[in-house]
Amino acid sequence: MRDPFTLAVALILPLIFVYLFGFIIDLDYKHMPLKVRDNDQTPVSRRFLQEISSSGYFYLLPLHGQLEAEDAVNKNDSAGVLFIKKGFGRDVSRGDLSNPGQAQLLIDGSDNTRASIMLNYMGGAVQKSNRVFAKANKEASPEVAEGMALSGNIRTRFLFNPELNSRWFIVPALNTVIIGFLSIVLTALTVAKEWENGSMELLLSTPVRPAEIVLGKLTPYFLLTFFDILLVFVLAILAFKIPFAGSFVLYMFACAVYITGALALGLLISVATRAQQSAIQFAFAVGLLPSFIFSGFIFPIENMPVFFRYFTVIFPQRWFLQISRSLFLSDAGFGALGMAFSCIMIFAVVMIILAVLKFKTDVEP
Repeated sequence: MRDPFTLAVALILPLIFVYLFGFIIDLDYKHMPLKVRDNDQTPVSRRFLQEISSSGYFYLLPLHGQLEAEDAVNKNDSAGVLFIKKGFGRDVSRGDLSNPGQAQLLIDGSDNTRASIMLNYMGGAVQKSNRVFAKANKEASPEVAEGMALSGNIRTRFLFNPELNSRWFIVPALNTVIIGFLSIVLTALTVAKEWENGSMELLLSTPVRPAEIVLGKLTPYFLLTFFDILLVFVLAILAFKIPFAGSFVLYMFACAVYITGALALGLLISVATRAQQSAIQFAFAVGLLPSFIFSGFIFPIENMPVFFRYFTVIFPQRWFLQISRSLFLSDAGFGALGMAFSCIMIFAVVMIILAVLKFKTDVEP
């Protein structure tokens, strides 16, 4: 108790974590992006969309033209796509249970938790809108009004994960956590050990430049970690029966960039700390926690406050997780994942540059 720093950490740190995680952790899905193609364009269809939007669970994005609608189905950049068929308003106004208003909802099943919640939310929105239609039509007979209260009919289909298999959702994201953290720990601990036992002094006494030292340290661990990625990939396909619908070459390129950035980050940690104990603490802080909290692996990013949504942009775990799930479960191309690829490449370049600049040629820390 004589150490004021330890006392401050013991008292203040729990408050910081509770305050921080209290804002970040929100399992209630709100304002889910939902693309809409209204082929009816009647007051009834527009009122139906208004009721869906007013629920607060969906953020509607209108689609214009058949080509744009087809492109939206092939991409998994939204929670779902809603198609309202022509004649929807006429059929709802009739209140004929044998011929209800027709709409189709295509839900992105790559996130099985969000897909199930979205289906429940949509069911509630449909029931509410049907009651609104029945109440608004005061001239309708009791039979027609009852039919209008039950006339909304939405056919649902899950894309990319038709059975909502949780393994299809979890296993493709495990590379983000396992390989990313392993890459950081490997370089952080091993290089820090060389600083502690003095072997780094021999290396620094040679005319080798810092950039060559960094390259020499990253290359063997890159090959080792890349082999681990291949093992995890084969295990996912053969043992867990996870389908792979995307480009294998594109996926391997993303893995190579991702582990390069993670290895460079581990090397930067080792150079900055020069001690194994400090290195492992930093590795856990910047490698493991962001993989679970700021990547979207467990907690949905869209539910976080605005500040934390932008804050997650700096973590490559978020972008590689998006790439991994998209390439496993959908045939997404480089164009659809351009933002994610750009972010992990920028991170890798920045980490390598910082590691080279921080790698001092003198022995004194």
